[in-house]
Amino acid sequence: MDASVEAQPTAPASGDSTIITESPTQVMNNLLAFVSRTKSSDLHIKTGYSPTVRIGGHLRKVQMPPIPDSAFVNAMVLPLAPEGRLSEFDKNGSLDFSTQIASGDRFRINIFKSQGDTHVAMRRVQSEISDFNKLNLPDVYREVISHVNEGLILVCGVTGSGKSSTMAAMVDYINHTRGLHIVTIEDPIEFHFEGDKSIISQREVGSDVRNFSDALRVVVRQDPDMILIGEMRDRETVLAAIQAAETGHLVLGSLHCADVPLSFARILEFFDRSEHAFVRSSLANSLRAIMCQRLLPGIEDGSRFPATEVLLNNSVVQRKIMEEEDEDLHAVLHGYRDSGMRDFSYSLFELVEQDKINRKVALESAPNRDAFMSLLKGIDAAASGIIAH
Repeated sequence: MDASVEAQPTAPASGDSTIITESPTQVMNNLLAFVSRTKSSDLHIKTGYSPTVRIGGHLRKVQMPPIPDSAFVNAMVLPLAPEGRLSEFDKNGSLDFSTQIASGDRFRINIFKSQGDTHVAMRRVQSEISDFNKLNLPDVYREVISHVNEGLILVCGVTGSGKSSTMAAMVDYINHTRGLHIVTIEDPIEFHFEGDKSIISQREVGSDVRNFSDALRVVVRQDPDMILIGEMRDRETVLAAIQAAETGHLVLGSLHCADVPLSFARILEFFDRSEHAFVRSSLANSLRAIMCQRLLPGIEDGSRFPATEVLLNNSVVQRKIMEEEDEDLHAVLHGYRDSGMRDFSYSLFELVEQDKINRKVALESAPNRDAFMSLLKGIDAAASGIIAH
């Protein structure tokens, strides 16, 4: 159902339908309940506009009067922020944190200034941690996390691609199958884990530690077997992750990039050119897998499915990394499909064949339309001699 028709979280005065008559706290509580009820993924609040939700990947305006001013926005959202962190908003112009409501849903919240006004972006994080099957992820995700004991695993994708849910599924799987000490460093904490076979220590940037690099500087003193890094977004964090992986820890990190080859470009952006050879050598030795994903709208209204691209390290991959031949990795993904690797073209083909997404969506999302169309026609072109040599 269209949210703009269904949503009536506030009751305007009978004489004026353009004025909010409820308190900021009531408006916020009603909006959050509405987001949970409609299973919206995001809520946007902007001064002068009615709130907007994202349902099934599409933005839809909530049927209610516009938010009057920044003071009203501040009164709606700032009470949700942790005590002691409001000064960050005043100093930096933005603030990240999370909160949980009565339904059990958690929200990841970003407050930011835009042309002097306060805006809010909120993402709903389900309280239940979904497993690999519920997330519609291929078996290779479970296989990798089952068998890798040390080294670096990267989960990559753009904003809203489901990286956090995937990493939570990985941590949850290990928690129920292996006895490890898992330390997570997150900004903010999204999923809360209850230790089962594992001990899980969750640290939140801003509340428990100042930043990612500070947390990683001391994490090895905390006797971790596995380290989860919520986002690798600067040189110090990336370097610490690689070093931890090289010293026998299992490191699971999130990286903001679109596909496997671009993940190397993204990492190298943090380093001077003179350091690239060293970084490539370290990655060639410590990397275990790169798992990229993007969420696509399904045939069923409101559904979404992940298209995935998975690189597993082997001698060929190591050589390509060392020799700066990242552009050859698409051919490697294709050629080693029997070993569990996969590229986006094949993943899109599978989703179409399984009647999960339609051809139009797949074609619009295909990074290589010719390869995707060939798969639809039953032509699975062999990888070039790039792999063999």
